[in-house]
Amino acid sequence: MIAPPTQAFQWGRKVRPLADLVNDGTYPDRAPDALLAAAGTVGEVVQTGWHEEAEQAVYLVDFGDGLVVGCFENELEPA
Repeated sequence: MIAPPTQAFQWGRKVRPLADLVNDGTYPDRAPDALLAAAGTVGEVVQTGWHEEAEQAVYLVDFGDGLVVGCFENELEPA
């Protein structure tokens, strides 16, 4: 097994989504396509991982009020 490459964002890092993040059906208590976090909203990385099928880093970002959204590296920028 090959180790995944170094990730750009570590736990605790403040980040912002580059585009609006909308519900893809992952959040059953919210309407489909509901806005989860607007582009530019500051969140904090609370977990990092590796998506095997996509072969890229994935981050769980806490945007407050209990809203934690999974994001790929190319969807985020440092805050």
